[in-house]
Amino acid sequence: VGKPSGFMLDNIASTLGLERDEICMVGDRLDTDIMFGKNGGLRTALVLSGVTSEETLMSPENEVTPDVYMPQLSALLSVKDAALAAKVSA
Repeated sequence: VGKPSGFMLDNIASTLGLERDEICMVGDRLDTDIMFGKNGGLRTALVLSGVTSEETLMSPENEVTPDVYMPQLSALLSVKDAALAAKVSA
C-alpha cells in the first residue's frame, strides 16, 4: 500500500481510537501529503523545509491549501502549545 492511501488513514484512526478531525497530517508535499490529509478530512500542516516552497504554496496556480504552514518542523511545537492552551481554556 503506497502513500497516500485511505487504508492508512483508516488504520491509524482505528488503532489510536481517533476521529479524523483529531488527526493532523504533517508533510512537505502539497500534491501528496496535504492532499491526502484534505481528502481524508484531516487537519493539515505543510512544512516548507522540504519539497514545497513558499513560492509554490502562494502561487495562483496552486489549488491545495494546508490549514497551517511553517518554515520547519520544530515550529509545530508552538502550534501544539497553542492548541493545548485553547483546549484548556474552553
